[in-house]
Amino acid sequence: MQSSPHASHHAPWLSYLSLASAMALVGTYVGFSKLLVVVFPVFLLAWLRFGIAAVAMLSWVKRSAAESPMSPHDRWLLFLESFLGNFLFSICMLFGVAMTSALAAGVIMAAIPGVVALLSTIFLKERISTRVALGIACAVGGIALVSLVKHEGAAGGSLVGNLLLVGAVFCEASYVVIGKRLTGNLSAKRISALVNLWGLALVTPFGLWQALHFDFSTVHASSWVLLLFYSLAASMFTVWLWMTGLRHVPASSAGVFTVMLPVSAATVGVLLLGEQFSAVQAAAYGLALAGVVLATWPGRGNGSAAV
Repeated sequence: MQSSPHASHHAPWLSYLSLASAMALVGTYVGFSKLLVVVFPVFLLAWLRFGIAAVAMLSWVKRSAAESPMSPHDRWLLFLESFLGNFLFSICMLFGVAMTSALAAGVIMAAIPGVVALLSTIFLKERISTRVALGIACAVGGIALVSLVKHEGAAGGSLVGNLLLVGAVFCEASYVVIGKRLTGNLSAKRISALVNLWGLALVTPFGLWQALHFDFSTVHASSWVLLLFYSLAASMFTVWLWMTGLRHVPASSAGVFTVMLPVSAATVGVLLLGEQFSAVQAAAYGLALAGVVLATWPGRGNGSAAV
């Protein structure tokens, strides 16, 4: 998600609430996806998610009068944005969550701001500060700690599951970096809608294949409701809340609110999924959250991007 170039330094509490709610929603649906992958095969779940969101965002697809037509380069970036940020991210995240715990997922996903800074340095030639480097190191330490936790009780999950979630982090970070190139020509709503449509097209062959062998009559009404929430939260609500908050908050300040992602994922895991919070995981969360704050806390004259 991208910042508005017109972000004001005046930040009313409502804007802060919008930013915090956006990241809390991301962490919540990451946690709840643990329940959905038990009901739906991964490719079918991704296909249904993109399909539901595509219907909901139909009005976002049309180009506004203020937007110029897309260049071939923009079209390529849009495809790449969807392939990495929607298709591969969803597959890595859903398979990863199926193999690990919501707690572990929260710690690993907390590395997104640091990875965004790293990729921005490599591909956009942005300077990485010592403080951001320390934030990345903290995030890596949190991931390493949570990966050491065994499966019992406070499960850290499998190594493969955690590695898939690390892959999801890099996909999401790539989504943010590529998006920096796109937002100059396209609105946030249109980017979201078109990227979602590409995701739907990419996953449709796999989703249809699993749908043909799936008994939809076994799905309870509560799972359909949760699927609707997951689809709309992942593709629509988080974008709207984030963009609303960014109207009055500099991106460097807004990035601090990514701390709500791992916190909400942990809350879902402990309170609703019955996962145990061990001392090792507490230390992992401490490192991960310290990494988020270090990587996103605004410095003097800093305009670093938020996730």
